[in-house]
Amino acid sequence: MRAPDPSAPDPSGAGAPGGFEIGCDGPRAIVVGVDGSDTGWRALHYAVGQARRQGGRVVAVYADRLPGMAFATAMPLAATAVVDPAQDTMLEELRREVVELGPQYGTVVGFEMAVGDPVAVLTAVAERERADAIVVGASVQAGHRLFGSVAMRVVKTGRWPVTVVP
Repeated sequence: MRAPDPSAPDPSGAGAPGGFEIGCDGPRAIVVGVDGSDTGWRALHYAVGQARRQGGRVVAVYADRLPGMAFATAMPLAATAVVDPAQDTMLEELRREVVELGPQYGTVVGFEMAVGDPVAVLTAVAERERADAIVVGASVQAGHRLFGSVAMRVVKTGRWPVTVVP
């Protein structure tokens, strides 16, 4: 039997500060879809709670499929748009409420707004943030039976663990 190479990294991370510990690490970055609905709020609280327990962070994403509230002039994630003042107030209130959860739970919570397909936006943010998981609220809209809910479409991307919160 060969002796372990002392210069090789320890696969358990036992001696390394902030190193990987098998079975102990959870998501360090969680992307969560928010839309102001009850299931969206439950998904956000679930993600914030998980991030708090795991020492991670949350990026809450509001994505508007059609710029009904704005005339989009850029690709998703650039989010430069001329916004209806009433809609702008709603989004600002949503952003404020989302970001305030961070200090309440002792974790970092960011907020982003983008114009585009919610699945494309969520997966692009998850890719950019190197997210470990995506959390979304379950859909309560009947039309999603025909076209598929955001939750099911994110699951089908097969790139991240997805938690669907009822």
